Amino acid sequence: MPRNTGSLIDRGVLDFYAEPSHLTALGRHAALVDTLPDDVPRLVRIVQGISVHEYMAPAYDITIPEQRKSETHIRAVEAMLDTVFELDNRALSGRRPAEKRLVGICQHFSSLIVGLLRAKGIPVRARYGFGLYFNPPNAEEHTVGEYWNEAASRWVLIDPQFDDVWVKQLKIEHDVLDVPRDRFLVAGDAWTQCRAGEADASKFGIFVGNMRGLWFIAAELIRDLAALNKMEMLPWDIWGAMPKPNEALDQDRLAFFDRLAQLTRNPDASFDELRKVYAADDRLRVPDTVFNFLLNRAEQV
Repeated sequence: MPRNTGSLIDRGVLDFYAEPSHLTALGRHAALVDTLPDDVPRLVRIVQGISVHEYMAPAYDITIPEQRKSETHIRAVEAMLDTVFELDNRALSGRRPAEKRLVGICQHFSSLIVGLLRAKGIPVRARYGFGLYFNPPNAEEHTVGEYWNEAASRWVLIDPQFDDVWVKQLKIEHDVLDVPRDRFLVAGDAWTQCRAGEADASKFGIFVGNMRGLWFIAAELIRDLAALNKMEMLPWDIWGAMPKPNEALDQDRLAFFDRLAQLTRNPDASFDELRKVYAADDRLRVPDTVFNFLLNRAEQV
């Protein structure tokens, strides 16, 4: 029987996602949990008040100093919070001016909300995929949070990156605290649609360098699988079976990624298997060292 049919879900799955991971634990900032609100909307607003997206800085009337762009390469929430307090030591709930916020990208917003929600014991996971609301008709690589809404008995996609500035700039009409599944496609759904000819793989990727194609979706599948195993990586981290840019995939590799898409599209139904596959296959498991594509160097996780 599937683990999640409507409102039915194995409590072991929820318990797994309610516990902090290596990368999302608050660490030395764990005591902050007692001062934080318990509801998702207010926690999202806290994340928005401590972070600013590198590429949206002009919309906040700021310029990111070159030396601060390294903040976008921070992976661990504990280190993110270190930077937040170095910049401005007021309480975490205190909204910072844009120039005093952590400089990040979508993964920082998602990791921060995942870290705060897990600190509160709320089941949540990062999901890697593609937003159809940035640059239509393209589907841009993006990372969001997916938390278990106990009252509604369902997983809900949240996009903490989208504060009022983003919503106005991109003319967003959907609820960013309950993102429709046809507006954000998890990597497995993107792969499946493209393989079925229902979507054009050449539209899926990232505007930076205009890197797009089935190879890009395949790499995102591995990142999503890692996140479902609570390893929340940067979108430019490379390891294992991820294809090279513009690499063609033969039938064996297509079948390999077909299987990953099947596992990750409904992770509750395939929870035990996706955990086993990830643990057993070093092509999928995040190693101690990954390759940072943007910085062109190997880095320890």
